[in-house]
Amino acid sequence: DKSFTADHKPLMGEAPEVRGFFLGCGFNSAGMMLGGGCGKELAHWIIHGRPEKDMYGYDIRRFHHSLTNNNRWIRERSHESYAKNYSVVFPFDEPLAGRKMRKDPFHQLLQEQGCVFQERHGWERPGWFHKEGPAPVLDYDYYGAYGIPTHSDYKYNQLLGKEYTFDFPPHHDTIRDECMTCRKAVAVFNMSYFGKFYLTGPDAKKAADWLFTADVNKAPGDAYYMAVGGGVAQHNWSHIRTVLQDKGFICTLTDHSEDMGMISIQGPKSRDLLQEVLDTDLSNEAFPFSTHKIVTAAGHKVRAMRLSFVGELGWELHIPKDSCLPVYRAVIDAGAKHGVRNAGYRAIDSLSIEKGYRHWHADLRPDDTPLEAGLAFTCKMKTSIPFLGRKALESQKAEGLRRRIVCFTIDEKVPMFGLEAIFHNGVPVGHLRRAEFGFAINKTIGYGYIRNPDGGVVSPDFIRSGEFTLERMGVVYKAKAHLKSPFDPENKRVKGIYSTD
Repeated sequence: DKSFTADHKPLMGEAPEVRGFFLGCGFNSAGMMLGGGCGKELAHWIIHGRPEKDMYGYDIRRFHHSLTNNNRWIRERSHESYAKNYSVVFPFDEPLAGRKMRKDPFHQLLQEQGCVFQERHGWERPGWFHKEGPAPVLDYDYYGAYGIPTHSDYKYNQLLGKEYTFDFPPHHDTIRDECMTCRKAVAVFNMSYFGKFYLTGPDAKKAADWLFTADVNKAPGDAYYMAVGGGVAQHNWSHIRTVLQDKGFICTLTDHSEDMGMISIQGPKSRDLLQEVLDTDLSNEAFPFSTHKIVTAAGHKVRAMRLSFVGELGWELHIPKDSCLPVYRAVIDAGAKHGVRNAGYRAIDSLSIEKGYRHWHADLRPDDTPLEAGLAFTCKMKTSIPFLGRKALESQKAEGLRRRIVCFTIDEKVPMFGLEAIFHNGVPVGHLRRAEFGFAINKTIGYGYIRNPDGGVVSPDFIRSGEFTLERMGVVYKAKAHLKSPFDPENKRVKGIYSTD
């Protein structure tokens, strides 16, 4: 008798509902193969509170509690996991089972505009926009099992099938158009699947100092608003709750993820567009990068944050549920003369890698440190404030980095997806974690952690010296290593500085 889980991976780690109760089950017919390593990591996890290796993909906390409490989702997804047990895993595949579990207020409107959705932790989030009308996700048909008739002429499934390739997907040009509209004019991204938490109470500042590597003293207060990637929202929620309990902090974490939508308006024309919609001065002086304000948008109160995950001038609007559609329509109406268009997460993946913005569980894993990931600037090392992990960073800084993340570009137009081997002067030194095609620089871009073959420090000189190559499916390509992001390395665009050429 074999157990199959909802994503074809084991269930391991501490249960989010019961402290001290650990799982090590759901091995999907691969228990003999996985048992030794998983047993070793689970033992370390129980004793030390965390595994040695990256076990996030197996961590029970990867699932949102609304899914693990939903019998229909478990039944459908576990069936599809079994049905696809021996299927080739293609880069852009999506499940057909257990869909439409979590929908944001923009879902129906975007579907009508041709949105092809991705499923991430129960949420339906925009993947890309199909030019030939709606392609809705239908109820699961169990692939015709149990006497259930299969869907005929299922447009969404047909679009997925066309992407079953290790070449560039057939919609490569559509994703390029979304990316270039963002780089040249303005694009609107629906990012409502983000987790939205409030940390409040007498010890909220103490908790924030300990939990967050960044210095939060710039905005003193006893309340903190957190917008966290939807994929890692449950994991973050469980981690924060555990730390609050272990440290005895008197504060409350509340989840408002379902109560708010979030759209991001990004590109050189974003300020011109939003100045018509928001009742506040959006100049650099009045609204600097990395600040936020409560403002009015088309008569509705919203939180505006000047941030970017694509490397452009832009703002995120965090909007109460009932105000989402009127605010979105006002943004689209104001943007018509600027050539605004919707864009999805496939575009975000490309735009973000051009800027070197890190993705969770690709560029960043539990076994990476902020120093290795090039994120030392997010750590308050120059203050004396203690924080979770500070001692480990101090000792690593003193010893020097034995591994670090590096950006690579190749000139040939070949797709890469991550896990491609990295060679330095013909010696393997690591593998890519993530790769995408960068449309603005017209090159394939990959990020991976590398080690020095002699075990020494991975210095900038080591990265600048010698020849790097990347191997994809047995073919080796010359690669260029970059110490800064290959697109807008001076970060002028997020400051609203655009050259006139």
